[in-house]
Amino acid sequence: MAKFYITTTLPYVNADPHIGFALEIIDADVIARFKKLQGDDVFFNFGTDEHGLKIYRKALEEKKDPKKYCDEYAAKFNSLKQALNLSYNNFIRTTDSHHVKAAQEFWNRCLKEGDIYKKKYQIKYCVGCELEKTDSELENGKCPLHPNLNLEFYDEENYFFRFSKYRKNLLKLYKDNPNFVLPKEKLNEIKSFVEMGLEDFSISRLKKKMPWGIDVPNDKDHVMFVWFDALINYISAIGWPEKINEFKKWWPVTQLAGKDNLRQQSAMWQAMLFSAKIKPSKQILIHGFLTADGKKISKSLGNVVNPIEIAKKYSSDSLRYFLIREIPFGDDGDFSEEALKNRINNELANDLGNLVSRVLTLVEKNFKTLKKKELDKKLISKLDLDKINEYLDKYELHNALSEIWKFINEVNKHINQEKVWELKGKELEKHLYTLVESLRVISILLYPFIPETSEKINKQLGIKLGKKKDCRFGVEKEYKVKKGEMLFKKV
Repeated sequence: MAKFYITTTLPYVNADPHIGFALEIIDADVIARFKKLQGDDVFFNFGTDEHGLKIYRKALEEKKDPKKYCDEYAAKFNSLKQALNLSYNNFIRTTDSHHVKAAQEFWNRCLKEGDIYKKKYQIKYCVGCELEKTDSELENGKCPLHPNLNLEFYDEENYFFRFSKYRKNLLKLYKDNPNFVLPKEKLNEIKSFVEMGLEDFSISRLKKKMPWGIDVPNDKDHVMFVWFDALINYISAIGWPEKINEFKKWWPVTQLAGKDNLRQQSAMWQAMLFSAKIKPSKQILIHGFLTADGKKISKSLGNVVNPIEIAKKYSSDSLRYFLIREIPFGDDGDFSEEALKNRINNELANDLGNLVSRVLTLVEKNFKTLKKKELDKKLISKLDLDKINEYLDKYELHNALSEIWKFINEVNKHINQEKVWELKGKELEKHLYTLVESLRVISILLYPFIPETSEKINKQLGIKLGKKKDCRFGVEKEYKVKKGEMLFKKV
């Protein structure tokens, strides 16, 4: 059985879960479920990033112990599993003891390699990004991602990582693996960044100024910089360095990240892996940003969208469907409740819900048991499985879902053109068998995207969910259907 390891980035626990991160973890969940459908053994990692200045200050602001503050927010992010119907099987926190040990061991390996050194430096620092900023990255003297925050100026002695040493290694990695970063334009972007030359980056902070971090080995005055520590979760999650056989079973990893994480995931982290003598990641998938009703999402505008509340109001499958269908992978997109309601009413309720209801009503009305019959080859030929698989293999999730919907519309069209409700006897039975088989195949294909709906369709068909290989027509010899409630109600 093939092994597949997928991870999201770890969200920073300085705010509640938001719709932008919901996009990332739902995309990851679709990929994980698709791989399971193929028969792969899947390890799906998620968790929380809990160290750093931003969190330390937030905890102080709320008069809480930093760990207790993190405990509260970690629970909020873990609640996404039920709210969004996610299938991740590991939840890591960067405050976990095994992660702390792994981070310190990783530090020692990079130190042994000669890639960690101390120096005095001066920088401009964005607390929002938890990153150093050069003048060329600023707009009007501020970070473009956090224009409401003033830059901070550091003048101190820290440990540095020899990022500059790995320029050639990174360029070779990108050249040898043309799909290492998707979409392609993001690979070109990181290549251009690395080609211009790399600056070594700071990987520690003075403990007396910022005590909330993992202790630097053999130096009580420093803690690790949050980015250096957090990235290591991708290997500590699968047992590194203690359970090396477990680690080898799963590594390398497919990572999802937002476009503001491109540099950290596809360059900084890969250089760190080179230094520690660990193979690079398998692939980095970069998604875009979301706006809300056409405006940038921000607390000051009061337009932060909580995905847990949206899923509770409309259903997890409705939100999953909307985000995947509405936003092409890698592109920026917009969320609005009006657009969500349109998708629910026109596509989920009308196209899919009415289709299932119409077909199963006819079966229940006319046959106790629907036996296997000759298939309508003209209809089933309208499903392009190869195209759907090709899209999924390239992680073009929106295109795969769109292709499935084309077939759903073809099945609806077939019912109307053939006036199936007017047919009788064997002719009706033949058409209904093809239609019910179509519903079974549709339910398998929809499972990665809207799993709860897929399971409801199978329950009404009186069968269990099949694997990807069962997307052949004519598999079931008979059906004893029991039509349930409508899959989606109009809103």
